[in-house]
Amino acid sequence: MPSRYMDWFRQAERDLEQAEESMRAERHEWACFAAHQAAEKAVKALHLYLGQEAWGHVIARLLRQLPPSVEVPPLLIDKARVLDGHYIPPRYPNSHAEGPPFEHYGPLQSEEAIRYAREILTFVRDAMAQRGRG
Repeated sequence: MPSRYMDWFRQAERDLEQAEESMRAERHEWACFAAHQAAEKAVKALHLYLGQEAWGHVIARLLRQLPPSVEVPPLLIDKARVLDGHYIPPRYPNSHAEGPPFEHYGPLQSEEAIRYAREILTFVRDAMAQRGRG
């Protein structure tokens, strides 16, 4: 069966575009969630590219589970931790003490989430390019 890593990566790019669109529409909670999804799918694409499967939604853990030959900067793992905080709370009102999720997110959060997701996609793209196919 052929590897589907590029399907995952292309969807990650599209999810990042959705995050940017959501931010422009002032739907910052969705921008944060879409940024998380973009980064998660990109890291899963790298796992597939390297011939391994990855499960779960915790981006920091997915980065740490990459083989030692892939040097993941510790700061990138910290940024992934920030994105991991956007997996459930942007979608569920009971994730906050009170108020719907959209009241807890604004431009500051969505800009940061998109920036961090973009950095993770760039890291994945570069890691795949360094290894070539073959």
